Amino acid sequence: MSTDSPNQDAIADEWAQALEEAGAATATDDGAPAFDADHTPIKAAAAAAASGSMQDIQMVLDIPVQLSVELGRTRVPIKYILQLAQGSIVELDALAGEPMDVLVNGYLIAQGEVVVVNDKFGIRLTDIVTPSERMKRLSRT
Repeated sequence: MSTDSPNQDAIADEWAQALEEAGAATATDDGAPAFDADHTPIKAAAAAAASGSMQDIQMVLDIPVQLSVELGRTRVPIKYILQLAQGSIVELDALAGEPMDVLVNGYLIAQGEVVVVNDKFGIRLTDIVTPSERMKRLSRT
């Protein structure tokens, strides 16, 4: 265990508190948390199928992916890039207050708004791209 683990736990607690204050967006219609365990009895066949699929998903949960948040884009000539210096401003195509794109391995999966907690930036997801929308976007490229 690393020596900064208590610090990471404190940061995680602060993010959790900030997200709770942001609203009950993760709550279900009955007010229960969306990820709360459901303790209802399950038929044996359904339990076996769920167990098999859980083992399958466990195999990929530790695979690292590149998560990035994109503020905007622009296209400029190389001569402009060579003239950049400290203090230069690069104008992006995104408007102020517009949702930021959340990409996993370069594919848009969500949009959100920037939040700041204890001088660190984060993003509060406001819209998740559905699998069918992702497939449509992939077919366009």
